[in-house]
Amino acid sequence: MDLVRPLGLAGRRCAVAAPSHDVARYSRFTVATVPWADPWREPDRLLDALLSFAAGHPAPPALVYEGDWDLLLVSRHRDRLGGAFRFVVAGSELVEDLVDKDRFRDLAERLPLPVPPSRRVAAATEDPAAGLGVPYPVVVKPLTRQNRTWRPVAGTAKAVRADSPAELRRLWGRLGDGDDELLVQALVPGGERRVESYHAYVDSSGAVAGEFAGRKIRTQPAEHGFSTALEITAEPDVLRLGRELVERMGLRGVAKLDFKRDPGGRLWLLEVNPRFNLWHHPGARAGVNLPDLVFRDLTGEPRPAPRAATPGVRWAYHRHDARAAREAGIPLRRWLRWFAACEAKSVVSLDDPWPFLRGTLQRARAAATRDADASEGRPSTRREAG
Repeated sequence: MDLVRPLGLAGRRCAVAAPSHDVARYSRFTVATVPWADPWREPDRLLDALLSFAAGHPAPPALVYEGDWDLLLVSRHRDRLGGAFRFVVAGSELVEDLVDKDRFRDLAERLPLPVPPSRRVAAATEDPAAGLGVPYPVVVKPLTRQNRTWRPVAGTAKAVRADSPAELRRLWGRLGDGDDELLVQALVPGGERRVESYHAYVDSSGAVAGEFAGRKIRTQPAEHGFSTALEITAEPDVLRLGRELVERMGLRGVAKLDFKRDPGGRLWLLEVNPRFNLWHHPGARAGVNLPDLVFRDLTGEPRPAPRAATPGVRWAYHRHDARAAREAGIPLRRWLRWFAACEAKSVVSLDDPWPFLRGTLQRARAAATRDADASEGRPSTRREAG
């Protein structure tokens, strides 16, 4: 929804390729759906579905993509997709360098980039702490995140913290005998509110066509979690460093650079995501609609004059942020007032109510099915929707 919504706000209508339970299918801005296949497990099926959809249009549709595996599908098959769609994507080698955290570490050393010290370690390593060469505390991340394999280890967190060699060894005991490669990285002190980001669309000439900065307000879980509440900012050092690093990498297309500000004020680069993302919804509300700028370039429409984003615009995802706020000790009434005042809300919108209503109905049905299965002693295999 946070990709459909900014396009819809600009008067664009979308065809959505997403699982059947995804509420973006029910948006008033969605006029068609594309048969879904998992881009990680079945990339060829999804590629065929996309090409079949494009074949039914007289002109190549504009293609936007949101997840890491969506990005890799577009990048790795850019030659085939390029004859059927119009899209922007970073160079193929740069995409691989940015998605794979070990390759990103190598890229950071070559350029150089202000990335915390890190080391690649195999999950099957008997003693990961031996000769690590990374100062504690550390965080452990998958090289390329895939929820099906990472969640059994970390739940919904993006990374797991270890404060000592003994803790790192205990964590390794939970990883089993897998062949996965992991990244152990020095922890930048401070909570998730210290995570700030730079967002840009760089056109084919290398000009920054649009940009804005932001910071996290809350995540779920509270440490190394996924964003549940965000705010657009105008921090000069984030904008300045973001522009400098985008130019240094020679990046074209859209990108999000995540930084963490240490207690001394220094910005450390955590990752670069060269794809569309949920930040584009509050960015559009703040006056910098990056997906629309891309669309205009792809279709030959004139771009508006560059402008600075309005700081203070907030975004939240109601279900997860309510939980995050409760865990932070924020009273429900206070959170409800805050949420109601947010300029950008994922899923919830009075002028586009069906995604929220359908999501609520799907969750109610899933809960009823789980209760029925539990009462009759049957294992439930259904997944909660929305």
